[in-house]
Amino acid sequence: MLGGATVSAAVVAVVLGGCASAPKPALQAPAIPTILTSTTVVRTPVMVDRDLPEDCELIVPVEVVGKHLGRAVPGQVTTIIGVPEPSIARTAKVDCYYDVGENQSFTAAPLIVGLAKYGDEASARERVSAGVEAEKQEGATAAEVDVGRQKGVLISTAGERLLVGVLGKTTFVARAKVGYAPDDRMTAFLTALAVQSMTPVEGS
Repeated sequence: MLGGATVSAAVVAVVLGGCASAPKPALQAPAIPTILTSTTVVRTPVMVDRDLPEDCELIVPVEVVGKHLGRAVPGQVTTIIGVPEPSIARTAKVDCYYDVGENQSFTAAPLIVGLAKYGDEASARERVSAGVEAEKQEGATAAEVDVGRQKGVLISTAGERLLVGVLGKTTFVARAKVGYAPDDRMTAFLTALAVQSMTPVEGS
């Protein structure tokens, strides 16, 4: 009996010893998935003292007018290229007449966007100032507004709203007949067109 007990104790010792020496499996941290976030680059329009193109689609595309107007622009676009006027130091001019109806003269256009280039910045600013004063003399009201990072002047007459400004040697104007855009959106509408007119279309 004692011998048997000795053998059994030895067996238990071996078994227990084996259990104590067996390495415990290492606990592995759960895998954390890698989340990739997409980065969208938004191109912010930058107004510059640009060269004057001879195509209104490179000044304010019709689709841009419709986007800011909130409806289609069915009429035609007429481009009028001005001539230099040394007496006022103007070297180039282009006017875009939008939404011209069939069989109508371009002068009936409800929306006009124009750019003019001058020989120097002082001459450009003088033309804007003179234009604003002339409108005020006729009874119009004028208020300074933000046009991108620039400043412009919103002129209100009985029949039109005009937004005029200058950047470097270039002057810009966006003018619309009253009612062409809702009154509460007219300033934002003209501002958007003015910014676009001084922002070269990508690739142009």
